[in-house]
Amino acid sequence: MRLVTFADGQGERIGVLDATGAVRDLRAADPSLPASMVELIASGRLAEAARAAAAAPAVQGARLCAPIPRPPKNLFCVGKNYHEHAKEFAGSGFDGGAKDVVPPFPVVFTKPHTSIIATGAPILSAMDPTGGLDYEGELAVVIGRGGRGIARAAALSHVFGYTIVNDVTARHLQKRHSQWVLGKGLDSFCPMGPAILTADEVPDPRALTLSTFVNGERRQHASVADLIFDIPTLIEAISAGITLEPGDVIATGTPMGVGIGFTPPRFLQPGDEVRIEVPGIGALVNTVQ
Repeated sequence: MRLVTFADGQGERIGVLDATGAVRDLRAADPSLPASMVELIASGRLAEAARAAAAAPAVQGARLCAPIPRPPKNLFCVGKNYHEHAKEFAGSGFDGGAKDVVPPFPVVFTKPHTSIIATGAPILSAMDPTGGLDYEGELAVVIGRGGRGIARAAALSHVFGYTIVNDVTARHLQKRHSQWVLGKGLDSFCPMGPAILTADEVPDPRALTLSTFVNGERRQHASVADLIFDIPTLIEAISAGITLEPGDVIATGTPMGVGIGFTPPRFLQPGDEVRIEVPGIGALVNTVQ
């Protein structure tokens, strides 16, 4: 099931994206369901939502929002988590003096909720006055059952589903500040969506693939199996001392092919379209403004 948050003249609510791309209103079929995605995740009522989906009416003129417009905490993001991307980043001159090409432990930073935008919303190039706007297509994990000290062996049982994130980055700001929040957490720098593919549809997330296209040109393509630190390892590492909550989001890292990996770098310009695809989830599409 592909769950979405959508808006129309009646405000935001939860729905399901059917095979034709139509948005169906879950609460129209079952008014007792929670009003928001985080509330639905926390409620554990996924089976009821699935039953409602079978009878949910299509919504004319629905506009997709980010699936989780405001997670319980900042998004957790993981840097340098594909081998080839770690190499291209180390050789780019934008790594801020890091000593290790391939990190020995997960590199974790965050993006605030104010950076989140929906598919179709513009990426605001004016947020980066330095002219180093870059894209990073990523698979993101949505936490279902929360907890602290989650063991790697049990980690996937805490996953509610998967979505797509574009970890938009102002490269010169990222380098200038060494730590990455001020280069990556700017307004509009976290496109998310279009939907959450529920974990029951993904028995092995390593089988998923991710592709990023800029103006139709494929720039990134990788299997999630190529992650340096896999999803269970990331959940174990983050939850070791930080309580994960239902609706928390972990962006797992980007593969090789970002703009700074080219010589010269191929930064985004106003008018460029970035399309990130994960089969089963769909396509996250945003234009630079």
